[in-house]
Amino acid sequence: MTLYTQAKSNTRKTWVYLTFFFILVMAVGWIISYLTNNQAILWIAFALSIGSSFLSYWQSDKLVLAISGARPIEKADNPELYRLVENLCITAGLPLPKIYIISSPQPNAFATGRDPQHGVVAVTTGLLEKLERIELEGVIGHELSHIGNRDALLSTIVVILAGTITMMTNFFFRVRFRGSDRDDRGGQIRMILMLLGLALVILAPFFATLMKLAISRKREFLADADSALLTRFPDGLIRALEKISADPHPLRTANDATAHLYIVNPFKGKDGLGWFHKLFMTHPVLEERIAALRGLKV
Repeated sequence: MTLYTQAKSNTRKTWVYLTFFFILVMAVGWIISYLTNNQAILWIAFALSIGSSFLSYWQSDKLVLAISGARPIEKADNPELYRLVENLCITAGLPLPKIYIISSPQPNAFATGRDPQHGVVAVTTGLLEKLERIELEGVIGHELSHIGNRDALLSTIVVILAGTITMMTNFFFRVRFRGSDRDDRGGQIRMILMLLGLALVILAPFFATLMKLAISRKREFLADADSALLTRFPDGLIRALEKISADPHPLRTANDATAHLYIVNPFKGKDGLGWFHKLFMTHPVLEERIAALRGLKV
């Protein structure tokens, strides 16, 4: 599989996941509205979920940077880093993002921002100290891919859908089912729908979580491929991934809400290889990412 076919394949699969998500939301919503005979509550919950997610999207970059303890730098603070980012942006056809630094010995990086015009790249001091230039280019290329592909927007769509499902689940267990069962057949249909709805709302948040993680992992593969295309040197990113993963230092500002943003999981020693554990990993297994990069033709 070439770089181009892999990128197209991952993009297609992402939209398949999103389509499934939309169907799941509609299914949960229809069952709850039918059982409660009160569509007003459902629409209010849906509107609140969309509204809160919309506000979170516009302010998400500021929140992530604050949580991560990142501070902005100017070109005079690190001219070499700025030149590296500028050169890659020119090649990628992207506007220059804001650059932030996180004081931490762990080498790592992430990108945020709702679109390329509001992009942000944050790198740790450990990344600048421990990586060679060609390796750093691979990491920055990866993060610029997230900005160029509008991954923040995609993540927000998923958050909106997952939030909507969670809100619907809460309403399902709080509202009182009512309506007239004029005959036994109507009562049986209502009971079947109630059982289906109960099973669906219990399982929906679980599948929503798995879907979010699956999409996050797919975007990492795509960003790796884009970085290899941008730098024309996949080995640079391969070496960077190996160094980052092997580094023993913790990233104290990392938490579960922001871990999926980093190029490599900032939590050390938590990514076992069991299939069940893989379901809840925010990042692909390192060996799988490296194998994919080595199989690319650039």
